[in-house]
Amino acid sequence: MSMEVTAWHSLYQASHASDDRRPFSRATLRRIGAFARPHRRPLLLFVLLSTVVAVTAVATPLLAGRVVNAIDRHAHESTVLGLAGLIAAIAVAEAGVGLLTRRLSANIGEGLILDLRTAVFDHVQRMPVAFFTRTRTGALVSRLNNDVIGAQRAFSDTLSGVVSNAVTLLLTFVVMVGISWQITLLALLILPVFLLPARRVGRRLARLRREAAAHNAAMGTQMTERFSAPGATLVKLFGRPAEESAEFAARARRVRDIGVRTAMVQVSFVTALTLVSALALALVYGLGGYYALRGSLNPGAVVSLALLLTRLYAPLTALAGARVEVMSALVSFERVFEVLDLKPLITEKPDARQVPDGPVSVEFDHVDFGYPSADKVSLASLEEVAHLDTRGGVQVLHDVSFRAEPGQMVALVGSSGAGKSTIAQLLPRLYDTDAGAVRLSGVDVRDLTAASLREALGMVTQDGHLFHDTIRANLLLARPGAAEEELWEVLRRARLDGLIASLADGLDTVVGERGYRLSGGERQRLTIARLLLARPRVVLLDEATAHLDSTSEAAVQEALAEALDGRTALVIAHRLSTVRAADLILVVEDGRIVERGTHDALLAAEGRYAELYRTQFEQRPPEAGMAGEAAKALS
Repeated sequence: MSMEVTAWHSLYQASHASDDRRPFSRATLRRIGAFARPHRRPLLLFVLLSTVVAVTAVATPLLAGRVVNAIDRHAHESTVLGLAGLIAAIAVAEAGVGLLTRRLSANIGEGLILDLRTAVFDHVQRMPVAFFTRTRTGALVSRLNNDVIGAQRAFSDTLSGVVSNAVTLLLTFVVMVGISWQITLLALLILPVFLLPARRVGRRLARLRREAAAHNAAMGTQMTERFSAPGATLVKLFGRPAEESAEFAARARRVRDIGVRTAMVQVSFVTALTLVSALALALVYGLGGYYALRGSLNPGAVVSLALLLTRLYAPLTALAGARVEVMSALVSFERVFEVLDLKPLITEKPDARQVPDGPVSVEFDHVDFGYPSADKVSLASLEEVAHLDTRGGVQVLHDVSFRAEPGQMVALVGSSGAGKSTIAQLLPRLYDTDAGAVRLSGVDVRDLTAASLREALGMVTQDGHLFHDTIRANLLLARPGAAEEELWEVLRRARLDGLIASLADGLDTVVGERGYRLSGGERQRLTIARLLLARPRVVLLDEATAHLDSTSEAAVQEALAEALDGRTALVIAHRLSTVRAADLILVVEDGRIVERGTHDALLAAEGRYAELYRTQFEQRPPEAGMAGEAAKALS
């Protein structure tokens, strides 16, 4: 490694130094060992080969010195050629071992990334919905990318560096002392001139790097929000493109200025240290040459010392920064383990049962519920706040009890924020009750397997969420093995087959982020088609037509009639016209069921339902409801 490369490496380590002074955690080290255990054989071979590379690094300067001595003694040509051949053989061997070492390093590092990413991804998928409502997606993705890669470097870079550099340093020092302790001492005295400025300049560069990272993160957030379809629409509607551009340009100019300053500091530092290194070599040649002329050293020893000097600074500077790399890796591991240690609130029992076969009844038995506080479901670092909000646990559902027999439709109506959607979320175990029980066919949902629960239930929400993928892929989420004919059949039943057939790519048409390339009604009908493909026995509809115009609503209602046919249904509706034919209507206010009955009975009771109904229909005439269409389908 040349002096200039060594200077750059030293500067990089110093500029990426962490102020973290935490001691090594034995628990963290044990967990790191558990992740490394499957790779222990490649790791041992990796360490062994790194040691071989270190030995060859010292052998070459010594052989170069012997070549010079052979020339000085006017030795036979075969001696010089033999030494040159040996140097060439060592170089070939070093290159081969280096390639093999790099291959092992890549396999170990990438294997560790695979293990860590898979562990975090699988764990996050088991987290409750409350976790995702609080966590910043970017912060969570960073754990899967930046922190996992940072942890991987502990094995692929730091481990090999510490081993090879320690062996190289020890051998180089012993050999140099054996040749000339005076010159070796001189080389070590120059070392602080090499290291101390790197620390000082490195801290300055680290501050610039953190500032640039903050501006880049802000620009990334701005781009992420403004480049989404809703964000771009909002900017255009409020006529702020010029202001947005000015704000972005100001941050970009600051990043440019920091980049220029960083480049100049780096180049000035490396140039200065390269000059110091050149002067150090000049001193070695000068003092060594003086000793050689006086007969204290031979010419080959001077050359060997000069070459070994470059092999001495590189491992010294690398080992000086090894603590930084180790601590950075430990911090990355701890940030990954922090996510893995967050216990899911909802778990499956070891002896969980399948949902009973046949038609399914739904029962809520004296259910109480309050949303968990942030400290139970989230991390401050993932929310990007200093401290988690400990508020929570306030009861939002109070003694909720009702039953839907197989094939019946139960409707939930009431004011916004009354608790209707919360009731629906307890059925698929997006949350668990605090008291009471939710049952399917008489079995508590907490005693059922997650797979059978998802298979038995199907839900359509008001936003009709779709992934940025093809129509085919979005449908196959419900049943991956479905045949082409089945896809077209559910599209026909959802009144979408004509539209999809008219598209140039048909089922392979990409719907865009959140499905924004489709209209609101088309998105809803596609989610209903997905529901039909899943063939659930219980259907949950959470205001599936709340934000649609009359034409789109009529098409969606026809599709919903297909979805509800013969199935137990729990329907949340804002438009009361859509639930008039429900078998049971529950009026929910402040987390309590305040009224229950059929449409006609509740109107006759002149209570809260009648008040809501009159409020809606004083403003517009009644519409043909979804429930009416469903009733026709069921009759």
